[in-house]
Amino acid sequence: MPYRTITRTSEAEIEIKRSRFLGLVAPVADEAEAREVIAGQRSIHPKARHHCTAFILDPDSRTQRFSDDGEPAGTAGAPILDVLAGHGLTYVVAVVTRYFGGTLLGAGGLVRAYGQAASAAVDLAPVVTKRELVPIRAEVDYAQANALERAAEMRGWSVRAEYGAEVVLTVLAPVAEVDPALTMFADLTAGQAHPNVGDVEWA
Repeated sequence: MPYRTITRTSEAEIEIKRSRFLGLVAPVADEAEAREVIAGQRSIHPKARHHCTAFILDPDSRTQRFSDDGEPAGTAGAPILDVLAGHGLTYVVAVVTRYFGGTLLGAGGLVRAYGQAASAAVDLAPVVTKRELVPIRAEVDYAQANALERAAEMRGWSVRAEYGAEVVLTVLAPVAEVDPALTMFADLTAGQAHPNVGDVEWA
């Protein structure tokens, strides 16, 4: 099952009635890494009133956490989480840091402000779709490597190559297309290649 995530950290800032809302989103591999990002924002902005957070993990987005960090319940963490879920993202953490400007915004105002700050950061983040792919690796000669590369790319498969006296060619094929990939190696090398099928990876 493919999933969507971001490739790098992005930040954005909005100001509402003199309160500053600093939105940050970052890619993370697990809950520990998400909490490191959150702790990092607290240390960078020690004088801020609130650091409201949300994160989503796992390919099926089953792990979801959020915190209002002292704001009225449901006005900060939940709208931030809604932004991440609404963009279909996982393996991502969002932190919205608030510097209080002296004017109360009310529950509706807070929901909008935290959601907007998170959205502004997400809008600046490059999004990628990751799929389960199987690496199929074989040592071939240069002519075979060229033919295999062309054939793999025509099928939409990624290719990695290491060049030496021979070429170590790795084709990344979707799980359901391993057999056609092995057939391609056999056909284009006249059975000379002996591909090794690796473990599934996300790419």
